[in-house]
Amino acid sequence: MTATTEFGLPTVVVTPGQETWTTMTVRNDSDIVEAYTFEVLGECAPWTEVEPARLSLYPGTSEQVTVVLRPPRSPAVRAGEKPLGVRVLPTERPESVVVSETIVLVEPFAEQRAELVPERRRAWRRARYHVAVHNDGNTPVAVTLSAPETDDQLTFALPVRPEHVAPGDRTEIDFRVRVAKIVWFGKPVTWPLRLDATAAAGEESGRHPLEGELIQLPVFPRWLLAVLAVLLALVLAWFALVRPAVQSAAREAADDRTQEIAQAAGQESQAAQPEQSGGGGESPQQGRQEQGGAATGQGVGQQSSATIEVRTNAGDQGAGTYVVPEGKVFRITDLVLGNHQGDEGVLTIEFGGRTITTIALETYRNQDYHWVTPVDVPAGESVTATVNCARPGTPASGRQAPNCFQVLNVSGGLTDAPN
Repeated sequence: MTATTEFGLPTVVVTPGQETWTTMTVRNDSDIVEAYTFEVLGECAPWTEVEPARLSLYPGTSEQVTVVLRPPRSPAVRAGEKPLGVRVLPTERPESVVVSETIVLVEPFAEQRAELVPERRRAWRRARYHVAVHNDGNTPVAVTLSAPETDDQLTFALPVRPEHVAPGDRTEIDFRVRVAKIVWFGKPVTWPLRLDATAAAGEESGRHPLEGELIQLPVFPRWLLAVLAVLLALVLAWFALVRPAVQSAAREAADDRTQEIAQAAGQESQAAQPEQSGGGGESPQQGRQEQGGAATGQGVGQQSSATIEVRTNAGDQGAGTYVVPEGKVFRITDLVLGNHQGDEGVLTIEFGGRTITTIALETYRNQDYHWVTPVDVPAGESVTATVNCARPGTPASGRQAPNCFQVLNVSGGLTDAPN
């Protein structure tokens, strides 16, 4: 052995994000002038260095070097005791290596992030959310959810047991919200959500307030009320105006036809008398010519509609198509979309290879489009609906669906293609 080493402190306390130092005494016990280099060992090596990096000593002399510790404020530097070793390497006699050891105590620090995902959902009565928790500290934490300010009309289904998150990890805590009453008709109702995510690390804890919204959709959309009102007005108009007019016109037509038959019978009887007396004459049947005819023309087309269903697994893409028959032109005027499960993802609609719209699934449950000027799709072309499913939603049953399911109804006139 050519050297003796000793740390100035038996235990070195360090705070992540700050610089700490201690000393180490090196003594040359050999009979020659020796130069020493240093190598840090253990978990502390990435953020520890010795200054100066090289030390020369005469025989029997000693000198101190500085051991500088700069632990980063990172979850990778876990709190607790860690061994620190410094290997002293003699230059002249490299076989006489000495290792000096001490204990480094890393102090804990807490740093967490919590966010509500998504912040806004649309649903008829109940919706599912989750809280994403990131533990950026160097100690494990136990996270619990609470709803201190709860509306009487809202019910939160929160997990009972805390969720443990290791340093540097991320976890998602699911919960559900339910509204007491169903909105059958009218406008959507917005319910504010307020929760607290409490992260406890030992005896210390931190509270993270979270805010979001639940937009409660009516079971029947507003446009359906307008349609029902129009249908009711048509029914009333039929019974009050059209039906009496039709009945009156039918009676008049029947009376006119009766008179025509009576007149024709009288004329036939008069024409028959000369024939009985032997005189010649033209038969009434030969002298009367029936008037009539058939109007011809090009029709504007018959009303037609097609329904496209697309069912897609989470993370996949699916498509559904309707192909216009040969010799026809599909003149589209109306498009109705249905997302009754509340799926999440993206829906793209194309008419004959042209992209009509791209819409996020989570922004609607029922959606309709109408065109004053029809959109023509020629024969052989298709109406295509492409769904990129990110997350299946929760239908009225309250259980998450196994996959995304979208329904589209496209309607208009189906006309003959021009020659």
